[in-house]
Amino acid sequence: MTARTLVVLRHAKAVHTSGLADRERPLTEIGERDALRVGAALAGMDLTPDLVLCSPSVRTRRTADLALPGAEILIEPAIYEAYPDELLTLIRRSDPEVGTLVLVGHNPGVQELVTQLTAVDGDAGFPPGAFAVIEVDGEWSGLDTGRGIARWSPKKH
Repeated sequence: MTARTLVVLRHAKAVHTSGLADRERPLTEIGERDALRVGAALAGMDLTPDLVLCSPSVRTRRTADLALPGAEILIEPAIYEAYPDELLTLIRRSDPEVGTLVLVGHNPGVQELVTQLTAVDGDAGFPPGAFAVIEVDGEWSGLDTGRGIARWSPKKH
């Protein structure tokens, strides 16, 4: 079996401005710095994504751009407001050649996905800029609840 790596990343901290559509919310200055820190942490773990699946919101796209410079980023509209089962379906459709996959999305979906895949206690929270690194044995198409091994706990880094 081939080991694969899934990185589940929640967008970094975004502004809350009245009159601005949720999808259009940009990152705060702290969010910009946190996204760069995520990138440094992933690089330090020698994790280079083969593919990034990203929500279409401004804050997720900017998080992906800052954290994963040069990566192939596929904007996937279904990630916005997705439930964990919908996120899992997207992951399962990934090309078998993808060894490291990053999913950039929103809570509560990303936190619940990590909890379902790894049985890591989700009560610790999954704040903006948090990510989890999950080892997956076998094909993406076979990924299911409880089949992932958390290599890095979901917390803000």
